[in-house]
Amino acid sequence: MVRTRTVLLLACCLMLSACGNNGAAQKQDAAAEGGNVPTTQQNETGQVPPPSGSTDAVNETDKPDPELSANGSQEPPTDEPDKKPDAVASAKPQYHMNKVYRIVPNDDSVPDKVVLLTFDDGPKDKDMINQLIDTLDKHEAKAIFFVNGYRVKENPELLKLIHDRGQVIGNHSWDHIDLKKESKQNVEEQIGNVQKIVKETIGTEPKFFRPPFGSGGDTVKAIAKDHDLLFMTWSNGSLDWESKNKNKPDAVVNNVLEQLHPGSNILMHELPWTVEALDSLLTKLESKGYGFVDPGLIEPKIR
Repeated sequence: MVRTRTVLLLACCLMLSACGNNGAAQKQDAAAEGGNVPTTQQNETGQVPPPSGSTDAVNETDKPDPELSANGSQEPPTDEPDKKPDAVASAKPQYHMNKVYRIVPNDDSVPDKVVLLTFDDGPKDKDMINQLIDTLDKHEAKAIFFVNGYRVKENPELLKLIHDRGQVIGNHSWDHIDLKKESKQNVEEQIGNVQKIVKETIGTEPKFFRPPFGSGGDTVKAIAKDHDLLFMTWSNGSLDWESKNKNKPDAVVNNVLEQLHPGSNILMHELPWTVEALDSLLTKLESKGYGFVDPGLIEPKIR
């Protein structure tokens, strides 16, 4: 009898133990379905996933794609360097200046019906400068503004204005005197001091030089060359400086058109009647099939 009771008790214990294990397994399955997987449980890849919210968690879609370029774009890698906006400014020269100061194409693929626009004796007046550059911008044209050192010293902000608006600065001597009559030392100062003050003001030196009155000579040319300047006078004068053309914008336009030729190096000044004439002049030049040379595309030497 005692032996029978003992057997029954052992059987009950075994049954209770089996039920307990089955319940624990059911609880674990339910937890997994609810998303609360214990941090010590491994995923299907055999790795231990980090705690929820960890920055170390990496999904398959977050892994770097070996096909992506170095900058993270979806485009395939390329061996070509990135092109920068200033690449155009440092492009290979397309024109040069000949001995009579005309602009000449370097080869037959470059248009020859072009003009170079230049303005002397500045910088003088903010309103006039802005109006000139507004017109140049309208016609997508660049010009050289030949400046005098003493004017830059008086109005450095006007030099910055010309530069900041994308136009080109040229050297027109310090005092606007006849350099052909000056000593070598004085010529050096007249040219060199402009180079210095322009660089101090806008960070770069002029690349072009025009002597006042177009009066140079071997000494002036040599000193300009020593400063890596392209010496020039002009090949087409607007005559806006003559008293007979004062306050006559139509006369300025007509003077340029009468002398017009491919490669015209046009001399103008920062004057009210020239400001008024400029839009009409550029419009008529365009109607005749002429374009406007970017000074940055001119070689820094005469040939």
